[in-house]
Amino acid sequence: MPSRRPFIAVALLAAAGVFGAGFAAAAPAVLPDDMSLGNPKARIEVIEYASLSCPHCAHFNDAVFPALKAKYIDTGKVRYTLKEFLTPPETVAAAGFLMARCAGPAKYFKVVDEVFRSQPRWQSGNIKPILQEIGAANGVDAVKFDACLQDQAAIDAVTARTKRAVEQDQVNSTPTLFINGKRVANVPLTPADLDVAIAAATKPGGR
Repeated sequence: MPSRRPFIAVALLAAAGVFGAGFAAAAPAVLPDDMSLGNPKARIEVIEYASLSCPHCAHFNDAVFPALKAKYIDTGKVRYTLKEFLTPPETVAAAGFLMARCAGPAKYFKVVDEVFRSQPRWQSGNIKPILQEIGAANGVDAVKFDACLQDQAAIDAVTARTKRAVEQDQVNSTPTLFINGKRVANVPLTPADLDVAIAAATKPGGR
């Protein structure tokens, strides 16, 4: 697996005013417009900044997230939150997130998973039909799909979420993971790595 690298466009960094920022970012908070899974009262909080166009995020989704969900989220041990982030091609990442939100909260994470798993099919360069196919399978027909992608308020909101991540949380690459407010230096590549990261972040004094 290649090492992670920042993907966000320089123009967006500049717009966020992050250049020259010298403050230390506070631990990120779960906000009303974030999407979460699991017990809100769980003692372990996992926050992931991810982009639907990021191949490393797709690897985490395919190789690690199923174990996170089965072992920690579904058992009530973890509350997981996905914070949306846009990386090149930003329009594709935004389209995927807009479609997932249009599918509704109950199907949001299913759509996100399917978009990640569709990345190998993007090599043809014609990605819209693939996203439309995923949308149609999740209740977002062609008319609704086009309306979702043209919803300016929704577009502004997903852009603002990325700006907030850069400006307030000092996140500039994906995936970035926080466990109980502590930034994970190396995002887990395997379920075993995940166990180690959760244990390290939740041990006494680890927060």
